[in-house]
Amino acid sequence: MNSALFFIFGILVVALGLGLRARRGKDMSLEQWTVGGRGFGTLIIFLLMAGEIFTTFVFLGGSGFAYGKGAAAFYLLGYGSLCFILSYWLLPPIWRYAKEKKLLSQPDFFAKKYESQALGVLVAVVGVVALIPYLVLQLKGLGIIINIASYSSISSTQGIWIGAIIVALYVFVSGIHGSAWTSVVKDILVMFVAVFLGLYLPYHYYGGIGPMFEAVNQAKPGFLTLAPTGQSTTWYASTVLLSTLGFYMWPHMFTATFAAKREDALRKNAYVLPIYQLMLLFILFIGFAAVIQVPGLQGSEIDLALFKISLMTFDPWFVGVIGAAGVLTALVPGSMILLTTSTLIANNIYRPLRGGANDAHVGFVAKIMAPCVMLSAVYFTLGGGDTIVSLLLMAYAFVTQLFPVLLMSLLKNNPVTRSAAIASIIVGEATVAWVSLTKSTVGALFPFLPTPLQDLNVGIVALALNVITLVAVTLITRKPASARSVQEA
Repeated sequence: MNSALFFIFGILVVALGLGLRARRGKDMSLEQWTVGGRGFGTLIIFLLMAGEIFTTFVFLGGSGFAYGKGAAAFYLLGYGSLCFILSYWLLPPIWRYAKEKKLLSQPDFFAKKYESQALGVLVAVVGVVALIPYLVLQLKGLGIIINIASYSSISSTQGIWIGAIIVALYVFVSGIHGSAWTSVVKDILVMFVAVFLGLYLPYHYYGGIGPMFEAVNQAKPGFLTLAPTGQSTTWYASTVLLSTLGFYMWPHMFTATFAAKREDALRKNAYVLPIYQLMLLFILFIGFAAVIQVPGLQGSEIDLALFKISLMTFDPWFVGVIGAAGVLTALVPGSMILLTTSTLIANNIYRPLRGGANDAHVGFVAKIMAPCVMLSAVYFTLGGGDTIVSLLLMAYAFVTQLFPVLLMSLLKNNPVTRSAAIASIIVGEATVAWVSLTKSTVGALFPFLPTPLQDLNVGIVALALNVITLVAVTLITRKPASARSVQEA
């Protein structure tokens, strides 16, 4: 067994041990399993939410996107800061309402706000459909990391299965507590690896960060500026906007809010997490450092940039340390995604269909669903070929369609009807699904638009149709004030 494998298997054992130990002294009721009994303080909430930032998407996809697309990768810095600023105002009222009504999931919130079980089921379906690709993304990254970091001693498929079994096991046993415990180790290790590689590689190969960018710009003129078409400034701005609005629409991020003990924990995180986002710079530096040193990666191979340059730079034992950090970027977010998906299916799809099922029964079904969901994710992982960033951008466009309905629900007097809420989400999701399946662009859909507008992220088109539907159906279905007054009298 080479030294790299020692670190990789070591961190897998640590993750499993921490995940299983986390349930000690706790009665794993549905509330404890899903939202930790609403008892997490500022630090644990920070680690959970920070853990959702540094996924394999950032570890491999961020560096790979910088390697393959250049300046377009800086969109990660834009939305990664803005979403936390938005959370300062967005999350506290969500937390207060969820605590008051004892809600357990994102669909519970929508269903209660609009007094519509059908809306709750729709939001649950949207969440499951969006989360499966996100879980696939984590498993895909995990397979890459274990295979490359082990010097191909373990195949990508074997790595996927090993990680899937570990995550499914500790989610089944410990729920969100397992994710919280392992996120502590993950954040420490990932922070060290990201900062070290982001500084060491530019200085080792180029003599500094400035000289690195000068060398890259000389070798590939225009690589460090946004393209005039395609991934242009219009694409950049619209993608940042879409990702900012969609960040807390992810069901696992939305539900993590419920676990806070107090709402001030959410506000404190809102002004700390943007600083934490600066770590993304170091991830991007790794990708830029690899541009000249590891030339020729194409298509989905760009996700290998971080490990390709690490293999040619470091001894096997340190590659194992990097691999161990990478493994945790898949396991921790993967566990939260699996937990949330299982809860959505059991609590918000199965419970309404079953009718009258109590929390104990729903909790049992949710735990059983965890390995079932993981098996389906493994199936899709082994059959997929999209790059990591492509997978996530598609799923982001999907969950962002929930934002207009959520925003209106937070108003003191919400004018939106339940029919309008359902119709707008359906229109938005159908548009995202259609453009994703057909791989359409705004330019192809609307060739008459000015050239800059043709580079808009297609998710923005779906969001615009969503809002138009929301307004139109509300106007059609909302009762006149006089009629409401008579009815109330």
